[in-house]
Amino acid sequence: MDYFFTEEQQMMREVAREIAEKRIRPVAAEYDESGEFPWPIVEAIAEADLFRVFIPEEYEGMDLGTPVTNMCIVTEELSKACGGIALAFAATGLGTMPLLVAASDEQKKRWLPRIAAGTLAAFALTEANAGSDAGSVQTRAVLDGDHWVINGTKQWITNGGEAEIYTVFCVTDPSKGARGVSTIVVEKGTPGFSFGKKEDKLGIRASATRELVFQDCRVPKENLLGRPGTGFINAMKTFDLSRPGVAAQAVGIAQGALDLAVKYSRERHQFGQPISGFQGLRWMLADMATKVEAARALVYAVARWIDSGQAKRTTTYSAMSKCFAADVAMEVTTNAVQIFGGYGYMKEYPIEKYMRDAKITQIYEGTNQIQRDEIGRGLIAAAAAGE
Repeated sequence: MDYFFTEEQQMMREVAREIAEKRIRPVAAEYDESGEFPWPIVEAIAEADLFRVFIPEEYEGMDLGTPVTNMCIVTEELSKACGGIALAFAATGLGTMPLLVAASDEQKKRWLPRIAAGTLAAFALTEANAGSDAGSVQTRAVLDGDHWVINGTKQWITNGGEAEIYTVFCVTDPSKGARGVSTIVVEKGTPGFSFGKKEDKLGIRASATRELVFQDCRVPKENLLGRPGTGFINAMKTFDLSRPGVAAQAVGIAQGALDLAVKYSRERHQFGQPISGFQGLRWMLADMATKVEAARALVYAVARWIDSGQAKRTTTYSAMSKCFAADVAMEVTTNAVQIFGGYGYMKEYPIEKYMRDAKITQIYEGTNQIQRDEIGRGLIAAAAAGE
């Protein structure tokens, strides 16, 4: 289906698709097995200028006013080949969003051109007791002269240890609860900032997930994004922009699995014919394809709406795109494994990896249960407002 992308968007899609097919697909299984971070592919993505697609032109980017749509296009294409490797790009987009939301012009000039050139970023909110409950952050930042002194630990941070720029959410006023959380940029190499263990994950194994440890980490006070106490708002605004990106990752994973399932159904013979000759299997493929296309349509509709600058109640529709696409990805990849039969359960074949990679899309950036709660709250609020 034609989603009427601009000429520039079609070009970035083709570039991302070429990297996915020529650079990612041949090595996806190796990176999944080793868990090694895919720096050669990250460098190829940077050389292709794809990190520029969600950065404004005035900061050496080329988003052309459509950063969310652009991020979704590239994320989907890369994820068709490997959802884990694609995360180096997508998680950098997530880590960049607080800068787009809250940074001053001076701060943007300081960090955005570096990200546009391929420096990785990371978003550091989650803690042991602050996952879906983002307001329960405990990492503390205390102002001491011209520096913030940060102490605490962040958990399950994507791009952790590999990124150079971290947007970190810290409590600066414990008396105010969620209104006492602020956003501070911390760069890799800052004294007092180190990394804990790298997680051994079920899926997206080519993506680095680590603890961030802050021990009397001193950061210049000018690294604060926006006003003190606006961190929680920054995080929620970030999720409104980034959740369609998770949805695009889910769509890419689902489409990649569907493509493999269709190909296998034509090659695998049973009872004297390809298994695609059986109506029951064709109906499975039909349902899978229909749901993937429905998810894709929702993702790009929401992304365009956000980019238009006219969106109201963005949270509701951003949550819809993430929730629906992630559920579709899990269903489609599970059915793809079923189509492969016993072979689908074996690591010798690529399809089981898609199922493992799909699962995280239902969990991170807010579980799908949280998304449904956000959607329900949005519907009730809209009704109360007479919308």
